[in-house]
Amino acid sequence: MSSWPAPPLEWVRHTALINCIRYSPDGRLVVTGSDDEDVIIWDAETGAVVGEPLKGHTYRVQAVAFSPDGRHIISGSEDKTIRIWDAETVAPVGEPLRGHTDSVWTVAYSPDGRYIISGSSDKTIRTWDATSGAPVGNPLEVHAGIVRRVAYSPNGLHIISACDDKTIRIWDAETGAVVGKPLEGHTEEVSSIAYSPDGRHIVSGSEDKTIRIWDAETGAPVGTPLAGHTKEVRSIAYSPDGRYIASASSDTTVRVWDAETGAAVGKPLVGDLWQLWSVDYSPDGQHIISGSSSGRIRIWDAKTGTAIGVPMGGHYEGVWSVAYSPDGRHIISSSTDNTIRISDAETGAAVGKPLKGHTRGVWSVVYSSDGRRAISGSMDGIRIWDVETGTLVGKPLEADVLQLAYSPKQRHFSGAVGQTVQIWDAETGDGVGQPLEGHTEDVTCLAYSPDGRHIISGSEDKTVRIWDAETGSAVGQPLVGHTGTVRSVACSPDGRYIISGSATGDKAIRIWDAETGAPVGKPLQGHTKEVRSIAYSPDGRYITSASGDKTIRIWDAETGATIGKMDAGPVWSIAYSPDGQHIVSGAEDATLRIWDARPAVSKPLVHAGLYAKPNQDGWVKDSDGGFLYWVPPDCREGLHSPAILTIPPTSRIRSVSLDFEGFVFGTSWTQIFNNA
Repeated sequence: MSSWPAPPLEWVRHTALINCIRYSPDGRLVVTGSDDEDVIIWDAETGAVVGEPLKGHTYRVQAVAFSPDGRHIISGSEDKTIRIWDAETVAPVGEPLRGHTDSVWTVAYSPDGRYIISGSSDKTIRTWDATSGAPVGNPLEVHAGIVRRVAYSPNGLHIISACDDKTIRIWDAETGAVVGKPLEGHTEEVSSIAYSPDGRHIVSGSEDKTIRIWDAETGAPVGTPLAGHTKEVRSIAYSPDGRYIASASSDTTVRVWDAETGAAVGKPLVGDLWQLWSVDYSPDGQHIISGSSSGRIRIWDAKTGTAIGVPMGGHYEGVWSVAYSPDGRHIISSSTDNTIRISDAETGAAVGKPLKGHTRGVWSVVYSSDGRRAISGSMDGIRIWDVETGTLVGKPLEADVLQLAYSPKQRHFSGAVGQTVQIWDAETGDGVGQPLEGHTEDVTCLAYSPDGRHIISGSEDKTVRIWDAETGSAVGQPLVGHTGTVRSVACSPDGRYIISGSATGDKAIRIWDAETGAPVGKPLQGHTKEVRSIAYSPDGRYITSASGDKTIRIWDAETGATIGKMDAGPVWSIAYSPDGQHIVSGAEDATLRIWDARPAVSKPLVHAGLYAKPNQDGWVKDSDGGFLYWVPPDCREGLHSPAILTIPPTSRIRSVSLDFEGFVFGTSWTQIFNNA
C-alpha cells in the first residue's frame, strides 16, 4: 500500500474557532490564530504543525500576520496585547506590545517591515516600531466603533481601516491624518478590507452579506456590490495577480469573484458545515486556504475550486466506529449522522454511496471475515449490508446494539445488548443460542479471539469477561482490576493476551493472560482521560490507544513503555491496517484520519537510548558515548530528543527526518556498507 496522500484535506489541531489565517511571503508556511488562545504555524505543503503551538495570549487570538521577510509573526488578542514571534525558532520575541485598552482585532506590517499597525475595540489604531516594540506617534482616533481590520497600501503611504460604524477610512501613514471622506455604502459593520496588489482598489466585506470595491484614490465605489453570500462576509483576499477576490462567509462557503467585472467565478467552495471566518491566497495564487469555526483548515485549488487532498469519510457528525476491510483496501466508518461510509484506504475517495437505512446514530460497524458483508449496530437495530452493492441483506434485526464484533472463523457476529451479549448468524440473521448473561451493568465493548473460539466483553460493571463462543458459557472468573467502565477490549494476534481500556476511573490499559485471566504487568498509564479505543498491531508488538484527552498513544506490548504519541483531537475509534503500516481514527469532529504507524513506532524503538542533542562540535552520541553522526551547524538548533530525530534547519528549508531503518552502530558498524 502506498503512503496516504499529503496534505490532508483538513488540518486539525486547533480546538476552537479559527479567527485568522495567513500564508508566509514565500508560501511555505501558514499561520493561524484561534479562540483556543494558540497561534499555530503549519507546513503549507504537508499540513504538519511546525514546532509547538505558540502560547502566551490569555484570551482568543483574533489576528495574525507575517513580516514581509517572513522571519517574524505578529498576533493580536482579546487580551489587549500584540505579540511578536520568531517564525524560524517558533519562540516569542521581546515583551508583548501593550497600549490598547480593549481587545486587539487586527494587526498588519508595513511593506518595508519597519512598522506594525493594530486596530482595537477601544476604537483606535496604533502604530508600533517593529524592532523595538515602542509606540510610534499618537493613536489614530476617528472611528465610532470597533476597528475590525487595518491594512497598508502596497506602497506603504496609506493605511485603511474597517469599522463597526459601517465605514472605511484612509489615513496618511506618516502623519496619521485622515485622507478624504469616509467610504460609505455598507449597511452593516465592515468586517474585512484589502488593497489590490497594484494599490488602485480597495475591497471590503460586510455583515450586510455584500462585498464592495472602491477606487483607492477617489474613494468612489467601483461597480455594484458583489452579492451572493447568504450570511455575513467574514474575510476577503485578493489573488496575487489582482484578477480575483476570494471571500469567506458564515454561510459556510468560500466564493471567488472576478475583480474587474464583479462576476462570480465558478461555484461556491463548500466543504465545511461550519461558518468560515478567514481566507487567504497562497503567494503563487494556486491555492486558497480557509479557516472555520470548527477549528479546521481547508485548502482549495484556486483554478478548479476543488479541495486539495483527500476527503476523509464525508460524514457531517461524529465518527464513532472505523474498521479496515480484511484485504486492507477499504475503510468503513459509521457516524451519528445515521450513515455508514466506505472509503478507499489508499486514496481516501468515497467508494459508492453512503449506506443509508438507520434512523438513529450508528454506534458500531464491522466487516465480515471475508469482506463481503458489513454489519452495523444502532439504537434502531442491526443491519447487514452487501458491501459491493451497498444494499441491505434481509430485514433489520431488532436490537438496541451499542457494540458489534464479527467472528474471524464463523459466519457469526455478536452484539452488546444491555447487560448481555447476543450472537447472530450473519447469513440468515437468526439468533444463535441464548444471550450470554453475567455482567451486572451494560456491556460496552466486544472482541473475538483470533481463533474465534472466545468472545471478550467489557462492561460498565468495571469487569472483563471471557465466553465460549460455541456454548455461550463463561470461561473462568471475571477479570477484575479496573475502577471505571471498561470502554474497549482487544485480543493479541496470537490469542495469548487480552487488553482492556477504562473510563474515568483509572484511565488505564490493562493486559491479561487470556488463559488464566491473571493480570500481566502493571497497567499502562499516561492518558489523562478515558481510554475510548484500543487495538493491537497485526504483529502483536504494539498496542495503540485513543483517549478523551485527544491523544493517540502507541505502547510497546512487551515492556508497556510509551513509544509514540499523536495529538489527534476527540477520537472515538481506531484500527490498524492489515499490514500494520497505518492506523485509522474516527473522531467526534466528523473526520477520519490516517496515521503512519511506522515512524511513530519503529524510529523511536530502534534507538530509544539515543540522546539527540549534538555536542559543541556537532556530534550526536549514543548512550555509551559512541559517535553516531555529525550535524551541520545550521541544522543543530532544535534537534529533538529522544530519537524521532527530526531536524528543523534554521535556514527554513523543509525539516529533515533521519531514517534509521537500516542503521547499525557499535561493534557492527561496518554492516552499513553494501558491497553490491
